[in-house]
Amino acid sequence: METNSHISPADELYMRRCLQLARCGVGSTSPNPMVGAVIVCDDRIIGEGYHIRAGEPHAEVNAVASVSAVDKVLLSRSTIYVSLEPCSHYGKTPPCADLILSCGIPRVVIGITDANSQVNGGGIARLRSAGIEVVVGVLQQESYDINKNFFTYHCEKRPYITLKWAESGDGFIDALRGDSTQPAARISTPLSQISVHRLRAQNDAILVGTRTALLDNPSLNVRLWAGRSPLRLVIDRAGVLPPSLRLFDGSLPTVVYTAGIVDGKFGKNVEQVALDFSGDVLGQILAHLHSRKVNSLLVEGGASLLQSFIDASLWDCIRMEQNLSLRLGGGVPAPSLPYDVDIKEISNFDTRIVLITPKNAI
Repeated sequence: METNSHISPADELYMRRCLQLARCGVGSTSPNPMVGAVIVCDDRIIGEGYHIRAGEPHAEVNAVASVSAVDKVLLSRSTIYVSLEPCSHYGKTPPCADLILSCGIPRVVIGITDANSQVNGGGIARLRSAGIEVVVGVLQQESYDINKNFFTYHCEKRPYITLKWAESGDGFIDALRGDSTQPAARISTPLSQISVHRLRAQNDAILVGTRTALLDNPSLNVRLWAGRSPLRLVIDRAGVLPPSLRLFDGSLPTVVYTAGIVDGKFGKNVEQVALDFSGDVLGQILAHLHSRKVNSLLVEGGASLLQSFIDASLWDCIRMEQNLSLRLGGGVPAPSLPYDVDIKEISNFDTRIVLITPKNAI
């Protein structure tokens, strides 16, 4: 990550506005990053914008378009602030670096370099080669944080992985159940369930194991929050999942990871992906998701699947909900946390939600 020492308080002020704008695109820009842009002349914002959704104009385009006809003449002595390096390649939209050059903007301040190999310093180089002053690294950590999914996808070649579970005060995630006729332990509350659906809306895909699919028969969609539902994923190692499950109702795209493909078994909108279960199952799943440009993965259970991600050190955030007033007295133990973790945040609803990251995570 490039940094620059010529950073003023004003640069940080306007970059914070960029980050505010960028967050307006939460849940709608993937696989693209969330980006905000602000155009300033003589300490006055004359234009601003953000990337609204994938395939639509980038933040810089929307910021330039928002400048009034009267203020267009000011572009030639303005600074444009952008939370992520302007793109330098043709995708679904033209290069934003070229747009900045065509507007005659003489100074560009950037939060962080783009990790996409199609950019990755190319936009900065193009601007500098044209004589533009470019400052890089303003609020770099904050600019990274709002796009952790994007950076993980491009740097680690896998989705950003969030593990999520709810546990009782005595450390169990469910009662011991033999089949789906026995109800699950109610650990989450109506209020905390809303936060779960918000989390689903912010992730590209959601994964459960065979046992969770059979016992809970979940829909894995977004119902209690505004936003799109994630791609549904389920592991069916032994080929025992019946097509009558809600996951296979055809309402949402769904992927079944299985050892053997049976054509037409699950009906419409369901893709079967064959895995070698004698090999690295998680690695195969993550490689498949990377090929589909899935930037973020939410793993909702069960305990064995969650523990396998922890044991393989394949996780970026754990969202652990604790209902401290509930005691089950036995059942399915919650996954065991590794020792080298940081508590990033503790939120109290009517239950306690703890966000955990690996030690020294950026």
